[in-house]
Amino acid sequence: MSETKKPASDESSGVFSDEEKAAIKERAAEVKAQKKPGKGKQSDVDAVLAKIAELTEPDRSIAERLHTIILEAAPELTPKTWYGMPGYAKDGKVLVFFQGADKFKTRYATLGFNDNATLDDGSMWANAFAIAELTDADEKKIAELIKRAAG
Repeated sequence: MSETKKPASDESSGVFSDEEKAAIKERAAEVKAQKKPGKGKQSDVDAVLAKIAELTEPDRSIAERLHTIILEAAPELTPKTWYGMPGYAKDGKVLVFFQGADKFKTRYATLGFNDNATLDDGSMWANAFAIAELTDADEKKIAELIKRAAG
């Protein structure tokens, strides 16, 4: 029998989980680091690759593949960490991000898009996708989404 993961937070309690508190602290550190002089694109890339390397499987493999897909589909995006996870920015603002399942004890990883992504489709559209594994068809769809989101 598979193990059921405990949710990262109990929304009814109004209290952040330990995982959420850690992500908030990571984001504060990221913002502080961005203000330091001499911080360049390569240090951002290195930070994203280091965060990917810290992930457990299958999140690590998914994040590695997404990193490649995203940068091939939209090379103008800049890798940067976002809440301690891989993010990819356009004009300094994170456009798309990956959230591993293990980080928040969820049953699937998430590929998400922020409001600067141009995915608009009528009056309602998806801005996040659950990922349990990546198939060739998934990779093609993700590349198309990234190109569209980046405008």
